[in-house]
Amino acid sequence: MGIIRPRRFFVLFVSLCPCLAASAQEPAPPDDVQVLRSEIQALRADYERRLADLEARLGALTAATPAPPPPPAPVTEPPPALTAGATPPAGGKVFNPDIAVIGNFLGAAGHDSPDAPPSLELNEVEATFQAVVDPYARADFFLAFSPEGAEVEEGFVTFPTLPGGLLAKVGKMRGSFGRVNQMHDHVLPWTDRPLVATSLLGGEEGISNAGVSISRLIQNPVAFLEATGEVYRGDDDVFSTPERDDLTWVGRLRAYRDLTESTNLDLGGSIAYGGNEEGPGFKTRLVGADLTFRYRPLRRAIYKRLVGRTEAVWSRREAPGGDANAFGLYVSGEYQFARRWFAGARYDYAERPTAPDLADEGGSLLLTFWPSEFSQVRTQLRRTRFGEGNTANEFLFQLLFSIGAHGAHAF
Repeated sequence: MGIIRPRRFFVLFVSLCPCLAASAQEPAPPDDVQVLRSEIQALRADYERRLADLEARLGALTAATPAPPPPPAPVTEPPPALTAGATPPAGGKVFNPDIAVIGNFLGAAGHDSPDAPPSLELNEVEATFQAVVDPYARADFFLAFSPEGAEVEEGFVTFPTLPGGLLAKVGKMRGSFGRVNQMHDHVLPWTDRPLVATSLLGGEEGISNAGVSISRLIQNPVAFLEATGEVYRGDDDVFSTPERDDLTWVGRLRAYRDLTESTNLDLGGSIAYGGNEEGPGFKTRLVGADLTFRYRPLRRAIYKRLVGRTEAVWSRREAPGGDANAFGLYVSGEYQFARRWFAGARYDYAERPTAPDLADEGGSLLLTFWPSEFSQVRTQLRRTRFGEGNTANEFLFQLLFSIGAHGAHAF
């Protein structure tokens, strides 16, 4: 009612204005003044009645109309759950694997060796496709393109959550024999493979074919252990399949232990058994041992590093004229003396598997520079004395470059 009072005053003022003006001009008789006052009071009472009625109706209308509800808060859908080892999808990568391309350019100069690369060559281009398939499997495919053609270097699916703590791989893989046999060319710390790998383990392809791998991790207070058993078709540069059931069997036991916060030791033992090209019933047996020592001080990890490697292989090859026993090894060291600079050396010795009386021996000095995390420039001075008596002195050059998200290789 307090809001209506100015309106009442305005009506009263408007009503009185003519009367005041008239009275100012000439005095009104007493009876006329009394009549005028009665009319004003009647008008005032009627106006107040109408205002009260209007306010009552407005109050009833306001009480009957509910207040509008507040606007609903925006609903945000929770992100999809991620499986172990998976990375959050982004944009167009929801259905795409991680893709990378790695180029391996080689150059060589000096006195040629029997297996020396050409003077200049794009030795290999590797395309990788890696992704988590579902919560129970992941897939890895490595396609290699070289002057000889294209091939599937590796292509397998991994099942990491099998009962009993087992991990299984199915597809085409590099056999878990030793260390070098499992490495792709662009992962090697040298421009080439050691003589023991080229002579006794089949060179670049090595022990590699379609197969099944089962491994299990064993934890104990002494060391971290990994046991692996594999079976392959057996048709590669080391083993052959004269008959359908001539499979290749590979076994490996690896032990890993931290010695201090800056050093660790990796020791492995491997065996391989399968047929050879001499014919049905003739087998080849391989026994290997490898040792890797790593030193990397935590306070200067990006500037200093030392890695020492050695691997030895014994081969026994059955043939119609008798068994041939051969041996080979390499010893290598790599030292990081600056943030992007590495220096290394390697000694090689390997006997021929079909002619153990012929042995090749050599040594190498290496210098590596990393312009970035996606490229490497490496030079290598290599001197090799072959079993026939000739010696080769060579200068090797390597440029590695990559694009895309390439997954980590086995440690």
